[in-house]
Amino acid sequence: MSSLFQKRIDLVDSLRGFSLFGILLIHFIEHFNLYFYQSPPLEPFKALNTGIWETTFYIFSGKAYAIFSFLFGFSFFIQFNNQKKQGYDFRIRFAWRMILLMVFAQLNAMFYPGDILVLYSFVGLVLIILSNASNQLVYWVAILFMLQPLEWYQFFSSIIDIDYQPYEKINWNYFKLVSPVLASGTLPAVWKTNLWEGQIFSNLWQIENGRLFQTASLFLLGMLSGRKELFHKTPMTILFWRKVLACGLVGYGVLYSLQFYLQSSTALPSKILLSILVPTLKNFFFGSVLVAAYTLLWYTFTNNRLQSIFIAYGRMSLTNYISMAIIGSFIFYGYGLSLNTTLNIVFSFIAAILVFIVQLLFSIWWLKKYKQGPLEYLWKKLTWMGDSRTQLTEP
Repeated sequence: MSSLFQKRIDLVDSLRGFSLFGILLIHFIEHFNLYFYQSPPLEPFKALNTGIWETTFYIFSGKAYAIFSFLFGFSFFIQFNNQKKQGYDFRIRFAWRMILLMVFAQLNAMFYPGDILVLYSFVGLVLIILSNASNQLVYWVAILFMLQPLEWYQFFSSIIDIDYQPYEKINWNYFKLVSPVLASGTLPAVWKTNLWEGQIFSNLWQIENGRLFQTASLFLLGMLSGRKELFHKTPMTILFWRKVLACGLVGYGVLYSLQFYLQSSTALPSKILLSILVPTLKNFFFGSVLVAAYTLLWYTFTNNRLQSIFIAYGRMSLTNYISMAIIGSFIFYGYGLSLNTTLNIVFSFIAAILVFIVQLLFSIWWLKKYKQGPLEYLWKKLTWMGDSRTQLTEP
């Protein structure tokens, strides 16, 4: 293994920042799960409202999260490999790290009932289990998870048994308990609700919409990308990302056509395919296109200022992810400015851009003074507490 992984990789930080920016946009135009909107009075603004919503969701919904998850697996490999080269087993420390992530998740969940960090802290265990497995085994397990085995079980069950009924999604029952509190409750009421009903809603939604298996798959694929040094510019990796770009476009096109075809059917097997399997695979292929295009663009223009602005944002991803929830909840929820019924999609999008700029400027300023973001530093220190070694463990 080369010395590539002894330092941070700007491309990976930039890509992580880009995906986090997409998550920020989605959360803001969704009003952090408060779907109340003021319709613009003029027709051109109504069209702009619709255009921003559809474009943002088309590009980022399900894809930004997928890229973020993929890079989580890549980061695990960086840490695991650095420790392995020094003769240490990182798995126990990583398990402790996931417990700490669960604690950070509670801070985020207090403000936003859509947290993904709880899911990450559990699914991260699959990286421990397969950390020393062969590339082939990791690849095929990742494929199995990506194909949503539970959905295929339901699909074939619906074909074999005409009376078969798919499992009922119940996350909405909890969302109905959370939503009124977010809209008009006090801050203590929001915290109390989010830490119970909000977390149940959030994690049930992710499980019932295929995120459990998909996240595990993306973690493993991210780990494989680290093993293969796919973010190290070589003729082979350039060719690889070109193939990913082509395959992603073809795969997305095929699934888009399949979805269009299945939508005309009222049969239960078709509905099961449309519920989770086809959408998650579409997001995966489109996300692959984004990663490949972003990487190839980076390789082509080594001093690309547009991509470089995301580096600092990505280096402080935990700090920015949690702080966006705190800021966003204050803007939209009843305990704060309560703008959930005032800001239309256009102004919500503008608010997201302004928050991104503030977070970005803070990230740049902070990283000029310190090597890591505040929460990143705390996470690292707590991860390695009790360890007397002083060598670099997290580039």
